[in-house]
Amino acid sequence: MNCEARGNPVPTYSWLINRTIVDPEGDFRYSLIDGNLIIHNASEAIDYGRYQCRAENSIGSVLSRDALLQFAYLGAFSGRTRGAVSVREGQGVVLMCAPPPHSPEIIYSWVFNELPSFVAEDSRRFISQETGNLYISKVQPSDVGSYVCQVKNTVTNARVLSPPTPLTLKTDGVMGEYEPKIEAHFPQTVLAAKGITVRLECFALGNPVPTITWRKMSGNIPKKARLRKSQAVLEIPNIQLEDSGSYECKAENNRGGTAFRGHLQVYTLPQWISMINDTQLDSGEQLHWECRATGKPRPTYRWLRNGEPLDSQSRVEMVNGELVIHRLQEADSGMYQCIAENKYGAIYSSAELKILASAPVFSTNPVRLIATVGKDVSLECRPRASPKPRISWRKNDRRVQPSRRIMLLRNNTLRIINSSRSDEGSYVCRAENQFGSAELTTMLLVKEAMRVELSPARVEVTVGESVVLSCKVTHDPSLDVSFLWLLNNHPLNTQPEGGHFEYIQTQSSTADLMIRSILLKHAGKYGCHAQTSADNVLAEAELLVRGPPGPPGVVIVEEITDTTATLSWSHGVDNHSPITTYNVQARSPVSLGWQTVKTDPEPVTGNMESAVAVELNPWVEYEFRVVATNGIGTGDPSIPSRAVRTKEAVPSVAPVNVRGGNGRRHELVISWEPISEEFQNGEGFGYIVAFRANGTRGWKEKMVTSADSTTYKYRDETFPPLTPFEVRVGVYNNKGDGPFSEVVTVFSAEGEPREPPSEVQAFAISSSEMKVIWKPPNPGPGRPQGYEVSFWKDMEQEETGKKKRTTGNETTLLLTGLEGNTQYLISVKGFNSVGQGPASSPIKISTKKNAPSVPPGNVMWIQEGNNVSLSWDPVKARDNESEVIGYKVLLRQEGRGHSQVMRTPNSAVVLALPEGGTYIIEVRAVSEGGEGAASAQVRVLTSSGVRAKSGQLSAQNLPRGLTWTALFMSLMVPCFPL
Repeated sequence: MNCEARGNPVPTYSWLINRTIVDPEGDFRYSLIDGNLIIHNASEAIDYGRYQCRAENSIGSVLSRDALLQFAYLGAFSGRTRGAVSVREGQGVVLMCAPPPHSPEIIYSWVFNELPSFVAEDSRRFISQETGNLYISKVQPSDVGSYVCQVKNTVTNARVLSPPTPLTLKTDGVMGEYEPKIEAHFPQTVLAAKGITVRLECFALGNPVPTITWRKMSGNIPKKARLRKSQAVLEIPNIQLEDSGSYECKAENNRGGTAFRGHLQVYTLPQWISMINDTQLDSGEQLHWECRATGKPRPTYRWLRNGEPLDSQSRVEMVNGELVIHRLQEADSGMYQCIAENKYGAIYSSAELKILASAPVFSTNPVRLIATVGKDVSLECRPRASPKPRISWRKNDRRVQPSRRIMLLRNNTLRIINSSRSDEGSYVCRAENQFGSAELTTMLLVKEAMRVELSPARVEVTVGESVVLSCKVTHDPSLDVSFLWLLNNHPLNTQPEGGHFEYIQTQSSTADLMIRSILLKHAGKYGCHAQTSADNVLAEAELLVRGPPGPPGVVIVEEITDTTATLSWSHGVDNHSPITTYNVQARSPVSLGWQTVKTDPEPVTGNMESAVAVELNPWVEYEFRVVATNGIGTGDPSIPSRAVRTKEAVPSVAPVNVRGGNGRRHELVISWEPISEEFQNGEGFGYIVAFRANGTRGWKEKMVTSADSTTYKYRDETFPPLTPFEVRVGVYNNKGDGPFSEVVTVFSAEGEPREPPSEVQAFAISSSEMKVIWKPPNPGPGRPQGYEVSFWKDMEQEETGKKKRTTGNETTLLLTGLEGNTQYLISVKGFNSVGQGPASSPIKISTKKNAPSVPPGNVMWIQEGNNVSLSWDPVKARDNESEVIGYKVLLRQEGRGHSQVMRTPNSAVVLALPEGGTYIIEVRAVSEGGEGAASAQVRVLTSSGVRAKSGQLSAQNLPRGLTWTALFMSLMVPCFPL
């Protein structure tokens, strides 16, 4: 068990069991560590009871509240066999549990026949958690069997089972209907602690099975209450005093009814209203402590001193939580406790009483005091003493006699009015009580008064200018003077002011304050506070700063129309320069920030506090603000007004940039720029599209209800492409129709291309490339803006093929990435912005066979100077490859991306290389299907005076021995860029 107390000195601890001191030294079962009591091998026979902790030090001792130590246990049921219970079908029965000894509460349940089959509670069966008995209101054949009562300890969770109780049915007939009989109910008086959950039980036997209902005799059952177990249990959580009262349960069936009433009484533990506090009093004074607590039943009070009961005596009175001790003595010091208790619990309030008894003592001695002529002087005398001492004053060894100018105040201070030089001298305060005496000497010096002059006394400056305030002091030369500058009665802090302030002290009695680049916030009352050890004087000067006006008061919208707003505001500060004009500004969700609006009158002069904003747009949400201007500048704007919307009006702005074109055949497409919300002027905004064919009189009008619409399409199969129409677009809203745009001419659509391209041809260039050419369709409406070529393999569907478009209106296209030796189908169609036209009939064309896959091998070379002779083995094409028609020799200088190419029908060639550098040479076979694979690379170094070299490279690019081989030389062919 834990115990912790605060105290100085640190307290020591002891424990009491049933008011008897525990002796840890004499009983090895007890250990005391700090304030904690440990009981080893605890047993109920010895250790059951109430425990209290005592904490004490040199000041006194206090007791803790009680702690009750209990031991949880659960005994065994009696092993005696229980007799069978026999009833008629339809009769009620009660099976007794007869629980074993236990502590604390247990939970009851019943086993039917064998585990784990438990009796389920319903409107016919009920297990009381008060008695443990099983109640069956109307027995049925299915109830026949063996019943065992199981109890569980709520602390140890131990479980024990009773011997079985057999339930059988009599064979002499069935029980007829009978009225209910309440067998299980709550006590006539239920005591419950405030805040707990209360369970009231009520169950009846009867045939038919009774219905249980509840009511509170005075008032309603609390709304928080819940009915459990087919209404056999009324559960009230967090019980409060107002839940007290008489409760009735009623059992009814068609044979009759019966009721039971009981009283629920809620009690509360004591709770403090006021407690006692630590107190210091002088010897001989009176102590008055009062503690108050609430509780039901009403608490009684006891008092302890140092853990022992306090008895009434001549000096001690105790009445209803009040303690009075007359004529306190040092022996009354100690720790006191007020205990408020009722039969359900007790609470403790602790406090220390300290009795002071000491001779007078002064904290400082002597004291030197400097005053100025004409001022009042106070000489203090505040000794520490208990009880309060008697005080007397002397000046230069003569007793001070009070007069109209010299007074002794209640706090023993000596007050001298209108001091003069004659008051100088040594003053002695003597304090005396029964324990001793002490004296305090104060040396009083009286000096001439100090005078302070601050100039200029009043100055006006404009924002950005500078000024110097000069402070001059006249004072007694024997005293040092210090200066403190104030702004509006607060010490002036120069650090965060960005260099605006600077102190300048030219001599000991003069100090200046320099204020540079003055701001509006620097205006105010400046003070120069001069102080000596005898006196302190404050001189003040007023600084007025002229600047742009402050913000006007918040703007109020007094009246709103479709194009105007009547505004009012209040004057802001003018910062010492009269306001000349006001500027009215507005903003809306569609404006670029705040914009100046026109007003009536124009301009708005500085003596006005209202104006009308004009030329506003209807049905737009505006905020307004006002900016003031004076001769120095323009100030900050006012707080914006609340957002208000102008009233609706007929639209006044017509659409612009009305145009047309595009669309499918027989369509007239009309477009325009939409009117922004700012100019829609009201709800229900839309467009009126009017058009007529050139040369006709009547206008066709169509409504477009979306304010965001920018296009209208009209379709008529009767008019041909590129028919000219007169077109205009108007606007409307719920208020009416607005203006139309200017009339423009718009042509109906050409439509998509109508004819396919003609004379489509295709030519295979290589195994992977093909060129397609065609002629455009006849001129007319639906002219193509480009062409799309579709190509797919023979034996495949057109949808699986690929498409490629021309970049413009070209009539030729190169197809790449094709497969070699493959037949393709090709068709061409035109397209424009409206759509695609019909496709041409497909034509068939095959790509050439693939280029040879084997590279030139056995490449040999001889170098003489800058000439290189190359030869290689001819390449033979396979059956599925194109025949070789020649070779391509590529020459590239190392480090450069540019190559030179030489073509030859033979398998040998002579190259003339420029002087200087390393060259890379490779050879490829050339066929109708394209170029074949590249040979291994030859690297040749050229420079002046190079001797003859030779070499051979295999197809695997492996070096061979150097040999001289007679070559059949071919004619030199000039190199050309690739």
